[in-house]
Amino acid sequence: MSAVKSAAGGAARVASQGECMFRHVVLLKWTEDATEEQRAEVARRLGGLPDVIPELRAYQIGSDAGVNQGNFSFAVVADFDSAEDYVVYRDHPAHRAVIDECITPILAARAAVQYVL
Repeated sequence: MSAVKSAAGGAARVASQGECMFRHVVLLKWTEDATEEQRAEVARRLGGLPDVIPELRAYQIGSDAGVNQGNFSFAVVADFDSAEDYVVYRDHPAHRAVIDECITPILAARAAVQYVL
């Protein structure tokens, strides 16, 4: 499953010359006993976040294609206007609910990075 969304529901906003954007990338590895229904619920709930968190400028989610052994199971790439907007997303109750209710119960490993574009 893959989703590309912007806060406005259309194409992602492109930073103008001299303007920086802030990117957050997360890789998730599911436990061996994670069900298809649990994995689908994570994707569904994460996919709805751009509708409730306007600070998200671009949002891509997707399951690993299964080409290489040992990869993480799922990826999230989120773009923001600033690090401060990322913190709003990070701490937003809707985002925290997805983590607490859907991700944590099936999470085996997580890796993340944030950087300026």
